[in-house]
Amino acid sequence: MVQVEISQLAAECNSWRDTLRGYREALANDKSKLQDAARNPLSKDQLQDVEHLQNQFHIQLINIHDLKHAIKNHQRNMDMELNVNKGQLREETLAIHENLFEQYNQQEGMLLELRGEFNCFLDSLRS
Repeated sequence: MVQVEISQLAAECNSWRDTLRGYREALANDKSKLQDAARNPLSKDQLQDVEHLQNQFHIQLINIHDLKHAIKNHQRNMDMELNVNKGQLREETLAIHENLFEQYNQQEGMLLELRGEFNCFLDSLRS
């Protein structure tokens, strides 16, 4: 078992969940903007872009939900483990934390890429 700064791990989890909540709200807003844009006459290629973006928004909203849920479960497990093991965490728990951090970073990268793609699409409609 390893003794680590538990408050730091909990703060990281809370920060990740807060950031994911913000992305969820931003994607919901982007989804609404996309629906507004789709009301205008669009070319076949633009309609394919709309469908692609709608699918990606849906997928990423599910991914955000699943990752937030995994982080929340991890926090609960850490709390339980701390109570049982006198303030210490197992190596496996720290490995899970690191894995969640990697998943979080990957998810954030995908979300930033998707939002960039969406903004390019909106810019192309204005041209």
